[in-house]
Amino acid sequence: MSALGDDLDENYSRFIADAADTGCVWGLEGPDGWALCDSETFPQSQVMPFWSQPEFAESHCVDEWQGHQVVAVSTEEFLDDWLPGMHDDQLLVGINWNDDLAGQEVEPLDLLEDFESALD
Repeated sequence: MSALGDDLDENYSRFIADAADTGCVWGLEGPDGWALCDSETFPQSQVMPFWSQPEFAESHCVDEWQGHQVVAVSTEEFLDDWLPGMHDDQLLVGINWNDDLAGQEVEPLDLLEDFESALD
């Protein structure tokens, strides 16, 4: 399996393809809840990152996320519950951030729409 690269669009597409293939996505959960950070793109917004492979998520369990655990969320639950809930909570989704924490930040319902288009 190749690592995530600098092509953020490719990492985004890979997220959707991997999640469809494996049936889950991966986030980081710590003692105080799920990993969040301030948006680089949208001031006053927070981002909850997810990855398409556990190894990608594991590499981020350092610094402020040290002590966090990699946790699987089924793709079905992610699409049906998490994304609508994140939209309601006004959170963005971080998609397959690479080792430099570079990656797309998207509105949850936009990601849901992209999943639905890819799965049709």
